[in-house]
Amino acid sequence: MTTETTPAPQVWPTLRATDAPALIRFLTEAFGFRETVVYRDGDQVHHAELAWPEGGGIMLGSVKPSDGGDHWALPPGQFGAYVVTDHPDELFARAKAGGAEIVQEVYETEYGSRDFQVRDPEGNRWSFGTYRGHPLPGE
Repeated sequence: MTTETTPAPQVWPTLRATDAPALIRFLTEAFGFRETVVYRDGDQVHHAELAWPEGGGIMLGSVKPSDGGDHWALPPGQFGAYVVTDHPDELFARAKAGGAEIVQEVYETEYGSRDFQVRDPEGNRWSFGTYRGHPLPGE
């Protein structure tokens, strides 16, 4: 959600997937991301954007044979992200039911966040929690 004082997200974490269509299904079903656009040719996803309902999003695409010359591409399974949620317990149950590999069940951090950590089928690590980050200086 954006307002006059909160700009739209301008930082887009990116990842590559061996089976991008399956990863998109997993991320939408198990975590609740929303598919906003997918440019594909069959099972080859050239570019996809998934929005996080509470703000922000990710971009992803399929590994391509030509990725050897792409200095931006990370190998599948090398991604990690922290995602803010107001409902960590419900999201943990959804992720677990959706087949996420549990790395750490819901726990309280020493700085007041309620978090959990999982892996998706490609091996990427996801940490979800209530910590929204520290305010910018002067705000």
